[in-house]
Amino acid sequence: MTTPFPFTAVVGQDDLRLALLLNAVSPAVGGVLVRGEKGTAKSTAVRALSALLPEVAVVPGCRFSCDPAAPDPGCPDGPHESGGGAARPARMVELPVGASEDRLVGALDIERALAEGVKAFEPGLLADAHRGILYVDEVNLLHDHLVDLLLDAAAMGASYVEREGVSVRHAARFLLVGTMNPEEGELRPQLLDRFGLTVEVAASREPDQRVEVVRRRLAHDDDPAAFAARWAEEEAAVRARIVAARELLPSVRLGDGALRQIAATCAAFEVDGMRADIVMARTATALAAWAGRTDVLAEDVRQAALLALPHRRRRNPFDAPGLDEDKLDETLEEFGGDDEPDPDPDGPDGPDGPDGGGGQPPAEGPEGGGDAGARAEDEEAGPSQPAGAGSGERAPVGAAEPFRTKVLSVPGIGEGAAGRRSRARTEHGRTTGARRPSGALTKLHLAATVRAAAPHQRARGRSGPGLVVRRDDLRQATREGRESNLVLFVVDASGSMAARQRMSAVKGAVVSLLLDAYQRRDKVGLVTFRGSAADVALPPTSSVDAAAARLESLPTGGRTPLAAGLLKAHDVLRVERLRDPARRALVVVVTDGRATGGPEPVALASRAARLFAADGVASVVVDCESGPVRLGLAGRLAGELGGSAVTLDELRADSIAGLVKDVQRRAA
Repeated sequence: MTTPFPFTAVVGQDDLRLALLLNAVSPAVGGVLVRGEKGTAKSTAVRALSALLPEVAVVPGCRFSCDPAAPDPGCPDGPHESGGGAARPARMVELPVGASEDRLVGALDIERALAEGVKAFEPGLLADAHRGILYVDEVNLLHDHLVDLLLDAAAMGASYVEREGVSVRHAARFLLVGTMNPEEGELRPQLLDRFGLTVEVAASREPDQRVEVVRRRLAHDDDPAAFAARWAEEEAAVRARIVAARELLPSVRLGDGALRQIAATCAAFEVDGMRADIVMARTATALAAWAGRTDVLAEDVRQAALLALPHRRRRNPFDAPGLDEDKLDETLEEFGGDDEPDPDPDGPDGPDGPDGGGGQPPAEGPEGGGDAGARAEDEEAGPSQPAGAGSGERAPVGAAEPFRTKVLSVPGIGEGAAGRRSRARTEHGRTTGARRPSGALTKLHLAATVRAAAPHQRARGRSGPGLVVRRDDLRQATREGRESNLVLFVVDASGSMAARQRMSAVKGAVVSLLLDAYQRRDKVGLVTFRGSAADVALPPTSSVDAAAARLESLPTGGRTPLAAGLLKAHDVLRVERLRDPARRALVVVVTDGRATGGPEPVALASRAARLFAADGVASVVVDCESGPVRLGLAGRLAGELGGSAVTLDELRADSIAGLVKDVQRRAA
């Protein structure tokens, strides 16, 4: 067995280590979400934590790790008699991104359940993680229904498995730790809220600290056992401190003054619901116990706020996490408790532990002002040159206020990754039929299975009331749900789009569509064209905030190489089909339809558009033409693409036009 990297040997990352230790002291805090760039010791620190957890006593032979002192009365392997047990190390169970629902929660042997009436249950990862750590690397890439299942289990302390009327329940209490790289996509706000604490990590920019990281990593790789032995004393000290803090935790007093500070802080930062208040209270209590105190101080409340609130303040994926620490200090001072004791100068180190801690997530930048600044910049830019006149580059303008858009979907039925946009055959959704299973049975269609088995009962010698079922009789339920798509934006950034200050409205529309793509779990890509060429501003990704950032800094000006933009988008789709053939694409072309520059620009654009129609790619043109006289060029482009066109006004879900449009009307 490989020797893990010692927890105490991790260089820096004080906030990460503190958050993990607080959850080890009090699992009721609710877990940790670790956000940060790759290569920042996220996984190393999490894996190292399991070695610090005290051993757990389990009932011998129980697959669900029941506590012999208080066995679960509903344990599928029970009932157990209370008494002596066997001690084993706390487990750390990793949930792979590609895991199935059955692998997570466990699976029933449907054939035995039908034929013999027994609950033959194979435990999943939630059972393995009971009384240990469940680690989800790249939690933002995990399918939504799996995230819902594990968060529900974490909240209830139990896992429920239901299969056609047969149900199994078992205890599932674990420390939930998720890591993610925000560049690869965000979690939904309601899922972010289910994690107790969040920590932002980044690689140090200090050369000395980076040198020490490399030195320790190389030393561990050369001789893991010797390296671990060098840190054994520090590891033992932290392990003992966790045990002592757990024993002290029930004695910690959370006074009315500290509670007022917690409530006032949550109200001041306008977090939704009451979960933040509860998490802050539990975190502050754990901080006091970790520091060896029985009273919660203002410094505990402050540290708890820095760990528990940043991710709960996000209203959409474009909001940067973080807290205004000056505002936090003002709130704590204004609502300072009168019952707070003086810190013990001879006591242990502060709540951040012997390494100093920090708990200083990056403060968010200045708020607001973007749209007003963009409008002022537009007003000062002066009149724009006519389309095709080769106007010079203009500075980027800010996006207008986003709005709720109409639903744009890909026609037909796909088989892509689960999402919320287009119709698809999925593992979850309404049942539409039955088929023979091609692999392991996951969703039994009971009626179809009974119909398949019924004609053979006499030949199989049925003599009792039970139905004689064989594997060939089993039928898999086919279900229809929603899939996510690749939404590829092709944005015209030429001089004609800058005319009459339209670009702010155009960017606002694209940001609105990006928000819609985020909510529907789509991948997004961004192609822009201006001057004489087109660029892939953002290759297909799950990070819609990255697309919004690229869009915000997009300059405008120059001619309109529409054909180049379409051809570049066609190349992006061709490559993406090789990488992910099951994911269907939706191309959103944002333009006024003009094509200028080069020989025969209109004919070239028309030929490029027909490539999409020939490939059957779903498309929609967002017509940005404005003014009393309109040429209808965007509508013609939509016809060449084989899609439909909507104006900026029609794109709004609450527009007066009010017509729900599909992106492709081939039957017309």
